[in-house]
Amino acid sequence: MNPDDRFRPRGDDELRQLDVPAMLRYGLAFAGPHRSALFGEGAIAAALAADRLGVLPRSLAFLAEVVRGGGARYAADLAEPLPGPEPARLARDWLGSAATTVTTVDGDQLLARWLDAVAEILGLRRDVRAGGGG
Repeated sequence: MNPDDRFRPRGDDELRQLDVPAMLRYGLAFAGPHRSALFGEGAIAAALAADRLGVLPRSLAFLAEVVRGGGARYAADLAEPLPGPEPARLARDWLGSAATTVTTVDGDQLLARWLDAVAEILGLRRDVRAGGGG
């Protein structure tokens, strides 16, 4: 990979190919470029995946509150962390991956902030599609 590729804009199709669970493991464990990638391209990729499954931004925001209150492991063990079988599976993939790394309240708070970021991106994309982007 060319080092300048880090600064190249990526389209939705390319972002959908990112391994969000791996980005969670590394981005939650390591500050710096891993964390930046998680909160940047990783959050966009997660929003794209959630949007494809019809997840509502408020559902992700609620999940962030569950993580704040109970932690990553608690949220990962929920039968339906997001409404519906496919969204629940997606959320369990993210939360299960995060739970392998997150061992502190600060880590739970960081994961909750990431979920909030995903919810915001998802909401912005929906607003723009609906013509209410400004």
